[in-house]
Amino acid sequence: MKFYFHPDAEVEFDRAVEYYEQLQPGLGFEFAEEVYATITRIIQYPDAWSALSKNSRRCLVTRFPYGVIYQIKSRSLRIIAVAHLNRRPGYWKERLEQNRTLKEDAAKSRGAP
Repeated sequence: MKFYFHPDAEVEFDRAVEYYEQLQPGLGFEFAEEVYATITRIIQYPDAWSALSKNSRRCLVTRFPYGVIYQIKSRSLRIIAVAHLNRRPGYWKERLEQNRTLKEDAAKSRGAP
């Protein structure tokens, strides 16, 4: 299964890597490894993790206070957020709304009801 990051999720992932790297050299790399290990677990067991909404789930990152929030979309894994567990719960939900609006606009432009 392929995976891809929502653009905002990619930005927050990169920022977290930079933050941990500034704290201690090599720690940013370790954080990135743990996030990718989490993504591997999600790919292996996509339905095993906590449901947050009808189509969204969260898998916790080992060693760091983060969760990977994701959706399974037609044989691909969409990473909605790499979310710090103690900050702004639910902020990522607006990304789902943005995606829904984009799909509706695309359907309208194709003439779909």
